[in-house]
Amino acid sequence: MAQHAGQTFPSCALAVLHRGQVVVDQAWGETESQVASTDTLFDIASITKLFTATVFLRCVSQGQVGLDDPLYAVLPEFEHSGPRPIEGGQDPHTLQRQALEPALAGQTVDPKQVTFRQLLTHTSGLAAWRDVFAMAGPVPFAPELHQPLQAQARWAQALAAIHHYPFMNPPGKRVVYSDIGFMLLGEAVQVLTGQSLAQIIQTQVLQPLGLRHTGFNPVHSGRATLAQTAPTEWDQRWRQRRVWGEVHDENACALGGVAGHAGLFATAMDVARFGQAWLASPEVLGLTPDLAAQAISEQAASEDQRRGLGFVIKSWHNASAGDLFSARTFGHTGFTGTTLWVDPERECVVSCLTNGVYAGRSAHAPHAFRRQLHDLLAANL
Repeated sequence: MAQHAGQTFPSCALAVLHRGQVVVDQAWGETESQVASTDTLFDIASITKLFTATVFLRCVSQGQVGLDDPLYAVLPEFEHSGPRPIEGGQDPHTLQRQALEPALAGQTVDPKQVTFRQLLTHTSGLAAWRDVFAMAGPVPFAPELHQPLQAQARWAQALAAIHHYPFMNPPGKRVVYSDIGFMLLGEAVQVLTGQSLAQIIQTQVLQPLGLRHTGFNPVHSGRATLAQTAPTEWDQRWRQRRVWGEVHDENACALGGVAGHAGLFATAMDVARFGQAWLASPEVLGLTPDLAAQAISEQAASEDQRRGLGFVIKSWHNASAGDLFSARTFGHTGFTGTTLWVDPERECVVSCLTNGVYAGRSAHAPHAFRRQLHDLLAANL
């Protein structure tokens, strides 16, 4: 691990549980003269999606909503635009629009077709990514300062845009990873529960599991100092500052730091404890056994992408979980350089958090490290 600190990433924390017991809880490296520790809070990026999926599946377990219910039944504004065209995507790095597949030219999609199951399996046909941050209001101030525009106003402006975005594919046809879909899932959770997404994750996931170090907006909320968080990229495109103590993802930041697809900060051990709950005791999360089993097993697949309900299922080839973890392995990765992988056959949970985008997203290449790490652990457990 030490050989990667300062190269693949500046700082890293690793927590490994085997049969419920802690076998690794360590940290390496330093960033901005801050030495990483097991208490360092990392931006876990898209691992946030698993927490959003958990609270939504709790709503399903309680009978508030069904997996195959249409999204518009909870968010009626989603279908008000009527049939929408299918267009190419948008590159999240260059912001350039991408070409449409010729076979899809001229097709439209009725938003009423989109179901919650499709959001969870990334088969909704929604755009993989759009520059929502450009629609949600002015650039937020640094996290230690008062914000001039409230998160509710930002969400309202963003949702108005999202409800009109073109589709990328017909719903149910293929797996296309979509941040937009999980933004909408997070909004649906708020409508179903009558609470903010941050509140419902706090009361239904973090408190029951005792995850005291996990939450949104750690610096702005006063729960942590900058020195207790791992800084990420210098944002030259939008914020014009080092991203530190605030979520790296621009869209989540523009929405007030709380979104269904990104925004949580956590320690490696907290993320591992979350994975252990899914492995051994999902009933603590208020989930029925059948629904929990569906969530961590393959429900949709295409082009070597395997999806459960919110969870990634280990791909058949060149998986970031390495070659030795079983095909039943489930979890998620995060763009900042974070991973959670759970192998039920080995009864093993691996949470590895880094700030690999510190030197810039174009220099970020964690795949080989992830594979090496998980194969090493699998060979020695």
